[in-house]
Amino acid sequence: MEQQISKKLNNFFSRFKKLSFKKGESILRAEDKPKGVLYLKKGYVRLYSISSNAQELTLIIFKADDFFPMMWAINDTPNTYYLDAMTDAELYQAPRKQFLNFIKNNSEVLFEINSRILTRFGGILSRMEYAIFGHAQSKVASIILLCAERFGSKEKRDIIVQVPLTHQDIANLIGVARETVSIEMEKLQKQGLIEHLGRSLVVKDIQKLKRESVLGS
Repeated sequence: MEQQISKKLNNFFSRFKKLSFKKGESILRAEDKPKGVLYLKKGYVRLYSISSNAQELTLIIFKADDFFPMMWAINDTPNTYYLDAMTDAELYQAPRKQFLNFIKNNSEVLFEINSRILTRFGGILSRMEYAIFGHAQSKVASIILLCAERFGSKEKRDIIVQVPLTHQDIANLIGVARETVSIEMEKLQKQGLIEHLGRSLVVKDIQKLKRESVLGS
């Protein structure tokens, strides 16, 4: 079913304008009105906000087969977030009205949209819990777990997280200083829970990492 939905999405969006962005390039700014619904064919894109003191908070990382901005697309809600390419990215841009007609006529695609929204909402709720109740170690461990679940691929006993996350990227996801992330990542590495493989992050022991992420531990 998932492959069929992916094929439908690809067939629909590939009829429209193709866009290419280099790593770090801005795709959409908070003050901009979207020109259409974007479908990510290749690469990673992050959605984030910027505080009054210029601090960034990453809210969502999109991967291939994701589409956005959905609040604007479905509810015509003004866009208040930034979108940047985390890697070189290839996207398609479909007119909003045609996208809405497409999902109205394809109930399985609409169901998939609802499922993704609920999954992301659950992830944001978890991050809110850790932001309020967690300490530095549990915050870092929890975001690595979330990334492993969303972006990881299993290879024997390891989980390879392909999205190229820097320490600053992780800091922007959990709202702490980059230096704090570096300290906690080094601790997790010394414990044998994670390691780096090129630009990828490898989770060596998912069960122990889960224990490290427990609030109040």
